[in-house]
Amino acid sequence: MTAAQQTAKLKLSGVKKSFGNNHVLQGIDLEIPQGKSLVVIGGSGTGKSVMLKCVLGLIAPDSGSITVDGQETTGLDAHARDKMMAKFGMLFQGGALFDSLSIWENIAFGLIQGRGMDRRQARDIAYEKIVAVGLRAEVGTLFPAELSGGMQKRVSLARAIAANPEIIFFDEPTTGLDPIMADVINELIIKTVRDLGVTALSITHDMASARKIADHVAMIYQGRIVWHGTVDALDKSGNDYVDQFIHGRAEGPITDELKTAHKAV
Repeated sequence: MTAAQQTAKLKLSGVKKSFGNNHVLQGIDLEIPQGKSLVVIGGSGTGKSVMLKCVLGLIAPDSGSITVDGQETTGLDAHARDKMMAKFGMLFQGGALFDSLSIWENIAFGLIQGRGMDRRQARDIAYEKIVAVGLRAEVGTLFPAELSGGMQKRVSLARAIAANPEIIFFDEPTTGLDPIMADVINELIIKTVRDLGVTALSITHDMASARKIADHVAMIYQGRIVWHGTVDALDKSGNDYVDQFIHGRAEGPITDELKTAHKAV
């Protein structure tokens, strides 16, 4: 069976979502093969986070289809949704660690609270993941406030992989990090995807990160995917929106449309 014939691990077809008159997603079409890393780029307010929340089931799309392993996920009841969520891991933009819990308890939280795992077994897994993301085992007894931003990101990654998910979502994984630590996190993401064989969907503004961790890149603009291709094709996309964004140019079609919209208000 060729790659083109295989069922996509994650697929969005015609996904739309509006909040009143604000049409955030206007027909998103995306497909991620098993074991591949897709990075979605785009400016603030273009719909990246809303798209991710629709995939996670945190908000319901108005229309369209979202499938995992060929199974439709929109409209699932609570039990089926919980079963589906067991396939997902998530690294949140701000880390989202619990300040009152130790590091190992943060990592084991989903195992204990979500899966009812014995605390001792969950603790052993947490320490295994702490080492897997390049931290010393002694970190497990510390609290988030005692760690640097980079170390907190590693802990967040350890939590994301604690239950050995099939799909991991990375929400701005390098935000707030210096260039060296950002590259360390990028290397860990690459290693995680390779070693676990997981499928990854990331959203980011950081082009250095996108270029490093992606197999494929898609750009979202005004609620639509305006370009989708391999990371190697990014610099020769032939798309004016992509070209302006990846080079951070002040002038281009995105700026021109924003100026037109402001004049119309």
